[in-house]
Amino acid sequence: MKSYISKISTTYGDYLDSKIYLNRFILDDYPRIILYKQGLPYESNAESVKSGYFGAMKMTILEEIVHSVQDNLHRLNIQAVMQVNTINEELAETILALDDKTVTQLTEYLQLQLVPEEFQIAKKANLFFMLNPDNFITNVMGPDVMTYTHVEIDPKISELVPSLEEIYKKWLKPIQAQHAVFTTMEGMAEFVVQQILKDDIDFQNYLSTFVGTNYSDYSVKKSTGKEFTQHVFDVYGKDTFVKLIANPPNTRELKDPQLYLNRIK
Repeated sequence: MKSYISKISTTYGDYLDSKIYLNRFILDDYPRIILYKQGLPYESNAESVKSGYFGAMKMTILEEIVHSVQDNLHRLNIQAVMQVNTINEELAETILALDDKTVTQLTEYLQLQLVPEEFQIAKKANLFFMLNPDNFITNVMGPDVMTYTHVEIDPKISELVPSLEEIYKKWLKPIQAQHAVFTTMEGMAEFVVQQILKDDIDFQNYLSTFVGTNYSDYSVKKSTGKEFTQHVFDVYGKDTFVKLIANPPNTRELKDPQLYLNRIK
């Protein structure tokens, strides 16, 4: 439920209704757990864990400050999620309307967990979770589906559920829109954190104590949104965020930033 309520959800904090919320477990209890796991002597390890805690706080507040100015992106994200949910509801209605024979054939063809015949609703629930485009298309076709213009599915499945391919086609555009907007939102936040905290000792201690990595490995970790933001920043500098918030990229532009730069120039 939280993911629907929150405008943007992250591990350490959230931005919602003009307020920044911090995750009490991560930023209160978790440091004590880390210190305990490191073992004795606690006193000598406490300073690095405390420093890492401050690094986590700095990172979280920076991320949520970025999210707090992304009003247009929040709006586009909500619109796309609502469209995706509507299509998921259409899929649910389609599966609920299937007769028992078709449900059994699909269950066997997809090699789903066997369910006693008297529990047809459980079979239909299994089919919904399997054929839900978030699961079925993404897992079958992989992440490149975010740049596809059409989808084709197994002829046998289409034969049993003729409307399924059309449902998937309708799903493709809003899920790509949601993916592009969310990737941009997160990428902007990651970019700011990396630019501002790259030399911060507390952030470096956060990476080592909380994450178990170092800044060098963290900085080269692949992130489509962050890398895209860097490309745009190299051209537009301080105007980058204004551009991205007012005119966000699509999924193809995320993969090829030059397409975006050509479009907005």
